[in-house]
Amino acid sequence: MSLTVNDVLALAEQLWPRSGAEPWDTPGLQVGRLSSPVRRILLAVDAVRDTVDEAVQGSFDLLLTHHPLLLRGVTSVREDTYKGSLIGDLVRADIALLAAHTNADVVESGVSDVLAKLLGLQNVRAIEQSVSSSVGIGRVGDLASETTLGDLATRLARLLPPTAPGIAVAGEYSRVIRKVALCGGAGDSLLDHALVTSADVFITSDLRHHRASESLEQSSVTGGPALINVSHWASEWMWLTPAAAQLRELLPGVIVEVSDLRTDPWDFVVTQ
Repeated sequence: MSLTVNDVLALAEQLWPRSGAEPWDTPGLQVGRLSSPVRRILLAVDAVRDTVDEAVQGSFDLLLTHHPLLLRGVTSVREDTYKGSLIGDLVRADIALLAAHTNADVVESGVSDVLAKLLGLQNVRAIEQSVSSSVGIGRVGDLASETTLGDLATRLARLLPPTAPGIAVAGEYSRVIRKVALCGGAGDSLLDHALVTSADVFITSDLRHHRASESLEQSSVTGGPALINVSHWASEWMWLTPAAAQLRELLPGVIVEVSDLRTDPWDFVVTQ
């Protein structure tokens, strides 16, 4: 019996239970028929024109993305809108679209967990815990040996795929770093969390001016972390490879590939 979209959904529920998603999130099947066969799966961070074209041209049966295409209210799938155009192409090619978003952030081997392992953090636990200390939003842990803020940022630059904005750092280059807090994707909601304020550095993405500035000003009074701002796409892209490995192990005979297309929205920067 051939594998179907419904079978993949059941497996995704084991790996990334939807019960772990934030209330505002919309993970799960977004496009497709439950009965459609699945022989080839493509993983990407975003469902955008480039990755949908890649799925169509590569004859994939299912596109699994981290970010849901249908996250916010949509009142039309007219094909003169980009979402309508993408959905139309997916339907015509009989390609299912499945999203694993915040439900893939919180689990062991999830987005933040992958970053923590790449940095070799020890004594790792979730910043906002759910069912256990190893499940929840973000991660905090100790480096195997202390380093400087500058060296840690340089190490991140080597680990993450390159993007135009690169890596921005707030703090002295020589600051000693032992405890690291991190959150793949946008994590400025955690800036005031006790496990973040007690760390030496907080690594995340999409840090806005006022939130970052206020955090740094407060740190100058009461102590707090240096900040490292990395690409949202890059921080989450690292999860795709271990996620693909999990799928290959559980779906023998199914081809599972990771898109290496850069879907970070920025193309270049101009320095002053």
